[in-house]
Amino acid sequence: MVMAKRKKRTEPAGTRWRFYIAVTVLFGVFSVLVARAAYIQVVSPERFSLQGDMRSLRSDSLPVQRGSIVDRHGRELAVSVPVETVWADPKRIDEHNALADNRRWQALAETFRMNREALVDKVDDPSKRFVYLQRKVTPSEADYVKQLKIPGVYLKTESRRYYPTGEIAAHLVGLTNIDGEGQEGLELLYDEHLTGQPGKRVYRKDAQGRVVEEISQTEAQQPKQLTLSIDQRIQATAYTELKKAVRYNQATSGSAIVLDVDTGEILAMVNSPSFNPNNRADLQSFRMRNRAITDSYEPGSTVKPLVVLSALENGRHKAGDIIDTSPGWMRLGGRRVSDPRNRGELTLTEVLKHSSNVGVTKMALDLGVDPLLQTYADAGFGSDTGVALLGEGMGLLSDRRRWSEFEIATLSYGYGLSVTTLQLAKAYSIIASGGVKRPLTIFRQESPLPGEQVFNPDNTLAVMHMMEEVVRDGTAKQAQVPGYRIAGKTGTTRKTKATGGYGDEYVALFAGIAPVSNPEVVVVVTINEPGTDDYYGGTAAAPVFSNIVAQTMRLLNVPPDNPDDTEIRAAGFGGQQ
Repeated sequence: MVMAKRKKRTEPAGTRWRFYIAVTVLFGVFSVLVARAAYIQVVSPERFSLQGDMRSLRSDSLPVQRGSIVDRHGRELAVSVPVETVWADPKRIDEHNALADNRRWQALAETFRMNREALVDKVDDPSKRFVYLQRKVTPSEADYVKQLKIPGVYLKTESRRYYPTGEIAAHLVGLTNIDGEGQEGLELLYDEHLTGQPGKRVYRKDAQGRVVEEISQTEAQQPKQLTLSIDQRIQATAYTELKKAVRYNQATSGSAIVLDVDTGEILAMVNSPSFNPNNRADLQSFRMRNRAITDSYEPGSTVKPLVVLSALENGRHKAGDIIDTSPGWMRLGGRRVSDPRNRGELTLTEVLKHSSNVGVTKMALDLGVDPLLQTYADAGFGSDTGVALLGEGMGLLSDRRRWSEFEIATLSYGYGLSVTTLQLAKAYSIIASGGVKRPLTIFRQESPLPGEQVFNPDNTLAVMHMMEEVVRDGTAKQAQVPGYRIAGKTGTTRKTKATGGYGDEYVALFAGIAPVSNPEVVVVVTINEPGTDDYYGGTAAAPVFSNIVAQTMRLLNVPPDNPDDTEIRAAGFGGQQ
């Protein structure tokens, strides 16, 4: 038997080392992948996590509207309303070659009243992703933009500040810029109070745009509302009457203040000229100044009641005393103080009734400068009123060691010091409230602010009755209001020149209280630089006071305290017949 030989199996050359190489390569690749995964997941995950979040994570702002400003009865003085803003994505416009459609871009440019080339220049850089085309457009413009359907041009909702009363309350309320940030008045002073904080929602989307995870949500902090002491009805009345008076007297400007005697609340604060905060096209800086608190004037004869009050307070005179003003003039240190004519002996009431410079000069010289200055300071001159409005001036009340007799004389009839319209209103409110001095406020109060008794109530009452005679049969007859007892005082002062001395321009003032039996309001009117011959406080400012008070009494439902005075005056400016 022949046995076949077994053939020995031999492996092809190189098989084993090729196997080792393959295993090594596979192990190396696996090791690199593991190392890379470890690097991505453990060593440095932030970069790739950020890239993932950029692709899937989204956040939305939860906007809040700016807080409203309302009057004491809740009538809106400033409110935010939703509007549309047009914006563009230049990269999207480039991807769709949207600029090639000249007709649509021309139509869009005409809608915004701008040049087409200028509009196209805004969106011709594809590296940008957001460009404003027109902020806060009208509803009709927004609707037209939608109809144009230009790729890459979108609308987004913003808010716009709207002022329902326009120029009537503009100086007080102020205005915001296009981004809703306060720029003037209460809008600026209480910007943070009115702004609030927007909320934020963070969530994750998948590739199909579906929300797959809610990450977080921060609630918005709602803004606060400002409730002012202003009564919009009285504000509108005061502004209308003041604007007519400024035009009628051909004056440069004017201001008027209406105060609540019991609480120190400002019921109206107006100036003319004013501005419309809803139309920024022709804003002029001189129209935006709140002259009632920024501009100060020498108050003239409106301070004479304070001189009489100071004499009563310091025991130098009694209400029934007589002052001899003969011969109607006096010389002090080579300077002359005079009245229009010699009125002889005058009672204190008649000194105010005829606005006698000689009479108050003699009282001031007998009193001395320090008690007089103290009375002015107690009345609020030379200090802020407490209203805390931007730009409030404190006037000028000098405090120096030596005063000449003539300087004391000028202080007694309202020269050598300066006050704002609001300061003068505060001084008269102290008289009207029985000598109680309290800070003024522009915000509605549930109860009166704490006050300080600075004058004797009996003395303030006596001075108020003296001022009633000024209106009844003195220099302020045109301040009378049918059916009501009115107390007040006129003032006419010459304005100083920049080069020194006095020029030919005047300021007409009237400050008054109504009604005398139970004082409710103090009203002060200032007419700056009347351009007519009737530049006196009794003819330029007093009629404005009368018209404002007549309507204010009706609006506040104050019953007449002088029913015997029912004469109906003929229609016409200032109630003149």
